[in-house]
Amino acid sequence: MFFVLAVSMAVPGVLLFFTYQYAWQAGLALETFMCYQIFAVKSLKTESDKVYLALKTQGLEAARKAVSMIVGRDTKKLSKEGVTKAAVETVAENTSDGVTAPLFYMVIGGAVLGFGYKAVNTMDSMLGYKNEKYEYFGTAAARLDDVVNYIPARLTAWIMIGASFLAGMDGRKAVHIYLRDKRKHKSPNAAQTEAVMAGALGVELAGNAWYFGKLYEKPAIGEPSKRIVPEDIRRAHKLLYITAVLALILFLAIRIFVSVGIMR
Repeated sequence: MFFVLAVSMAVPGVLLFFTYQYAWQAGLALETFMCYQIFAVKSLKTESDKVYLALKTQGLEAARKAVSMIVGRDTKKLSKEGVTKAAVETVAENTSDGVTAPLFYMVIGGAVLGFGYKAVNTMDSMLGYKNEKYEYFGTAAARLDDVVNYIPARLTAWIMIGASFLAGMDGRKAVHIYLRDKRKHKSPNAAQTEAVMAGALGVELAGNAWYFGKLYEKPAIGEPSKRIVPEDIRRAHKLLYITAVLALILFLAIRIFVSVGIMR
């Protein structure tokens, strides 16, 4: 695991070092391109929107197949509501994992630290499964992912709360559900943004799910103020984009403030 992490940071680090030595303009262009590759707003929206489009135009089987591309749970028996819920949960969790957390680390350490974060997060996604084959092999990756996401997940939750007000959603309920349900997950981080999303949309997320043919009992997050519908995926996208913009502004402002303070 640590070899993968070292290589993931060393390769872009070496490339950037020599490119900046050649010309700072070329180094900046390369690092900008690298950071763009790490930033997953568009891909998260695109892949989850495939679920929405399948639900609206192609039917439940197509939607199950589409959502199976972005979640780790078994999807063959999911209802229409279950498919929708899975897609919304993915947008919620990956607003932190795929968008604001990489941005957080890129602002601190550029593309090199950003790639380091993505290596950890990807290893957790690929190895951190709760089954006999991968449970012990993936434990280290899962624990390291918990550590590197601890601060970003909580920052993202509060930024998403602000975004829910700006988006015209139920910001007050987002705060209420977040404070009540933010620890309702085995992962110390996953429920942070899911709780905010559930409150902002006025729906219930999480709950029991099947993985590798085994049922895992999980507490529900949020309240079923209304029935979850495919349009909630598009509403989740709106919250995703506003959160991303707010996070970019906030993190850059902090970086500039710290840089100016150091220069003084």
